[in-house]
Amino acid sequence: MYKIAVIPGDGVGPEVVNEGIKVLDALVEPYSMDFDFTYYPNGAEHYLKTGETLSREQLDEMEEMSAIYFGAIGDPRVKPGILEKGVLLRIRSHFDQYVNLRPIISFPGLICPLRDKTFEDVQFYVVRENTEDFYVGLGARTDKKKDEHKLRFKKYNIKFDIEIELDDEKEIAYQIGLISREGAERIIRYAFELAKKKNRKKVTSIDKANVMSDIYGLWREVFDEIASEKENSGISTERQFVDNAAMQFVKDPKQYEVIVVPNMFGDILTDLGASIQGSIGIASGGNINPDGISMFEPIHGSAPDIAGKGIANPLGAILAAGMMLEELNECKASNAIQRAIKNVLFEGKVRTPDLGGRASTGGMGDAIIKELMKDDEDRDI
Repeated sequence: MYKIAVIPGDGVGPEVVNEGIKVLDALVEPYSMDFDFTYYPNGAEHYLKTGETLSREQLDEMEEMSAIYFGAIGDPRVKPGILEKGVLLRIRSHFDQYVNLRPIISFPGLICPLRDKTFEDVQFYVVRENTEDFYVGLGARTDKKKDEHKLRFKKYNIKFDIEIELDDEKEIAYQIGLISREGAERIIRYAFELAKKKNRKKVTSIDKANVMSDIYGLWREVFDEIASEKENSGISTERQFVDNAAMQFVKDPKQYEVIVVPNMFGDILTDLGASIQGSIGIASGGNINPDGISMFEPIHGSAPDIAGKGIANPLGAILAAGMMLEELNECKASNAIQRAIKNVLFEGKVRTPDLGGRASTGGMGDAIIKELMKDDEDRDI
């Protein structure tokens, strides 16, 4: 029995999460497991009614869960940043989900938007550091002639006292990025372990150490130290600057096997990666604490322009459910989801509009379940 916290969220979030839940329910009997889903209302509607993003009591409840299944967050009625910081980033921080794992994996039958490239060229993983860099919340704006700011990063008990003097009628904003040796070590080690687990032979580190040599110089130093360890001798390594990496994603994605990257650059590159998969609608992600509670989600966002139309692609959410199962060591069930999606996409009869078809959100979910049941009939259990 797995206790799963479900946060459908905003926009198309509830629609695609519903299909993911249907798929999980379909796996209960053939794989001898069960789920206890606890739903949470947190999102735009809840915030507009109550002024609350996510309560401490809800976080305490989630401490008792096996995992968190998340839909999407964001609504044009709410100022950008309120829901994202108050719900999504708060969960990541509270549960120390320092790994953001993004499979950039395409499937047979999908059209790669890159010229002369096919799904075979887009088969890699991005391991994004998920709790540090420029997302630690250390920043401010000021238009005062003289202003003092006291910033604190509680995790490492770091305090900043900043004094700013401005000429009249000027305004500035600043953001402080932070990378710790501890934070870099654990995410880079995770990337090397993932490479071994997935039978990959190369790990590429991405940064901008040529310009921001202090913060990303530490990152590179740690990467080189871990790469040189005896247990990693069978894995080749490469270092790239982020601007070159963005070009290489488009020019030659086949060169990548596992990428490890700091938080902000990873946020940007993984969305580029999702687009070269064939559709952002099939992209999934895991916010992982290997020793704690992890959260899994599609990465397409709330897409308010198509919410309620029943045309959102649920495959990202279904693949996220598969990632959740893998993290819970239900690897056979997770692999079954992968096979079902691969077969449905290759057959090409059922596709949502983003993939050039006319299937509804529910229709796509039903097709995956039908394929799963067909797989079950042929399985010796």
